Amino acid sequence: MPLLLNREKQDLDVILWDKETPCDREWLLKNAPGASALIVLVTDKVDAELLDAAGSKLRVVSTMSVGYEHIDAKEVAKRNLKLGYTPDVLTDAVADISIMLALMAGRNARETMTIVNDGRWPEYNWSPFLFCGRQLSASRSSTTRTAGFIGFGRIAQATLARLVPFGFTHCLYTSNPSSKPKPTRDSQLASTLRLQSIKRVDLATLAEESDVVFVLAPGGDETRNLVDVEFLRKMKKRAVLVNTSRGTLVDSDALATALREGWIWGAGLDVVAGEPKIAADHPLVKEPK
Repeated sequence: MPLLLNREKQDLDVILWDKETPCDREWLLKNAPGASALIVLVTDKVDAELLDAAGSKLRVVSTMSVGYEHIDAKEVAKRNLKLGYTPDVLTDAVADISIMLALMAGRNARETMTIVNDGRWPEYNWSPFLFCGRQLSASRSSTTRTAGFIGFGRIAQATLARLVPFGFTHCLYTSNPSSKPKPTRDSQLASTLRLQSIKRVDLATLAEESDVVFVLAPGGDETRNLVDVEFLRKMKKRAVLVNTSRGTLVDSDALATALREGWIWGAGLDVVAGEPKIAADHPLVKEPK
C-alpha cells in the first residue's frame, strides 16, 4: 500500500515496501534487522521469527487494522514491545455495511438482482408477494425485534444504534468468556438507545432468539468456526446472519448447507474464510441467498 512520506526528513530512516502486493516475507525478514518500529498490514505475520530478525532495537509493532490476530501478542508482550492498532478508524464504515448487508440479505437483493441482470425477469409473472423478503423493521403485526451480536465492542454498539430506527427492541450478545459481565453499562446503553433490554447470553440462546445475528468478534483460533452447524440449526428459519468481522468465524460449508436447505433466511457476508482466493465455484458464491 503506498504511503505519503516526507522523504526530506533527516531524523527518520524509512524502509518501505512500495508495491501494490502483500509484502514479501523474505523481504521483510531481510529489512527488519535494526528497526525501531515495524508497521504492518493484516497480510504480514508478526511472530518470533520476525521479532528475532528485527533485534534488540525494536520498540514498537503497529498494524494498520482493527484486528491484530496476525500478530503474536504474547511474543510482543514478552519482549516488552508496544503494540499499536487502529480500533476506531472503521467503526462507522463497518456499522453502515453491517446494516446494508442485513437489509440486502433480508430483502433477497442478490437473488433478485441476478434475475434481472441475467435477463430472466420476463419469466416471472407479477404477484403481490413476488420477490418479497424478510422485513428488517418491526411492524404492527410484529412489534418486537431482537438483534444478536457475537462480540459487543465499538462496531457492534454502533451497529445497534443504527438498528433503533428500524424498531428493534431487544439486544442479546456474547463476549469473551474471560471478560466480566457489565450489567451497569448494558442498562445505561439500553436507556440511552431506548431499548427494552440489552443482555449478555450464551451462544445457544443468542442463536435461538435473534432475528438478525451480527458476527463482530475478533478472529483467531479461539473463535474459528464459532458459527457452525449446531449454531445455524438453532437459528430462526426467518433469521439473517451478517458477518463483517473475520471470515474464519463462520464455517463456510455449514452456512452454504444452511442456506441451501432453508435453515435460515439469508446471509450478508463482507468476509469469507480463505479470501481473496474465492472463485465462482465456492459454495457460498453459488448460493443465491
